[in-house]
Amino acid sequence: MKLHTIEQPAGAVKVNKRVGRGTSSGTGKTSGKGHKGQNARSGGGVRPGFEGGQLPLFRRLPKRGFSNAPFKVEYATINVSDLEKFENGAVVTPELLKEMGIVKKQLSGIKVLGNGDLTKKVTVKANKFSATAVEKIEKMGGKAEVI
Repeated sequence: MKLHTIEQPAGAVKVNKRVGRGTSSGTGKTSGKGHKGQNARSGGGVRPGFEGGQLPLFRRLPKRGFSNAPFKVEYATINVSDLEKFENGAVVTPELLKEMGIVKKQLSGIKVLGNGDLTKKVTVKANKFSATAVEKIEKMGGKAEVI
């Protein structure tokens, strides 16, 4: 088999329907949209779930069940590689991280992940640590303190 001898199987290539191109295509003139109306206009049509003004199904049905979304715990994450910005022997706190712009919002706390390398001895105070982050921090002689 050679590259110049390869052929596509029959029916593999579908030719795009060219709308609005004469009468022989079957979709000429109004391009299959009919005459006038909201659906014939450019950008026309209604949003998904719209029922012509009738109260939509998703609003007619009773809402049931419990969602834990409002109580979800979400951590602001930093990587071990972000700790390279601090000097040797520094104590890294959430306030210091926010002050330096490494973390924008503290959310429910700060979690340190183990992505990247660390070459300095630092003491890190955070709400959570991944196992690899603790391993890398302690390998360099630093401390990982859970607040």
